[in-house]
Amino acid sequence: MRPRLMPLSAAVLLMTAVGACSDAAGGTTTPTPSASAPPAATGTPDARAALAGRAAAAMDKAYAALYTLDQGGGKVRNVVATVGADGTWKVDVGGGALGGTADVSLVSISTGVYQCTISSATNPITPTCVKLADAGKRVPKEYDLEVQRLFRQWLSVFTDRQAAIAVTEVQPLAGAKGDCFSVDSTAASLADPVDIGIYCYSTDGVLTAARVGFGVLKVVSESTGPATVQLPGAVVAGPPMSLDAPPPVTQPVTPPSLAPSA
Repeated sequence: MRPRLMPLSAAVLLMTAVGACSDAAGGTTTPTPSASAPPAATGTPDARAALAGRAAAAMDKAYAALYTLDQGGGKVRNVVATVGADGTWKVDVGGGALGGTADVSLVSISTGVYQCTISSATNPITPTCVKLADAGKRVPKEYDLEVQRLFRQWLSVFTDRQAAIAVTEVQPLAGAKGDCFSVDSTAASLADPVDIGIYCYSTDGVLTAARVGFGVLKVVSESTGPATVQLPGAVVAGPPMSLDAPPPVTQPVTPPSLAPSA
């Protein structure tokens, strides 16, 4: 049985918003390197230098790309990543919220990181956004889509020669374009500095594929990115959407009426 994929036309429509983003200033979210000295990294020096070069190119690359994210068990999502020339970014995930029933975006601009709703043919709403974190801070775990980390957050780790990672160039993933690098952690007693796995990049820094713990990402199509990324809707108060399915609504049980005794 083939895995069920959300309609490709719906994902392509998400990319049409790229042309509208042009004027607002913004920033990017990057992890802060640890002040403690990391363990000595292993791996292939040439491969580590090559990955650092691709990551450096990615930091300066503005692009919009449509991907598929295969999370196993027949669960395949569409992902649209938009990276602005100024480092702002937006990642749209089909079925990424409410247990797979709602599309959702994570957007990083100069004022912080936001979760935004997405309008579609089946859910024609006015998009709104809720702030999740200040600029430079990580998204709270309960709203973390995970996939957004692959596009921006790990670039500063890949370019840091002191980061506790080991890098080896490997054969490309099936159907992947560009060169692929296996990234492992050398910090045995610490949290992994990145999502451990395989990352594939084109020569100009576009992420073309990745295989990590939460799935396999592969590019479908790519276009030029905007000068900047803007929020797709107004910022509102209130809680963000949960990534999990809402609890089932239980109907109150009406007790049977009691007939008067004779």
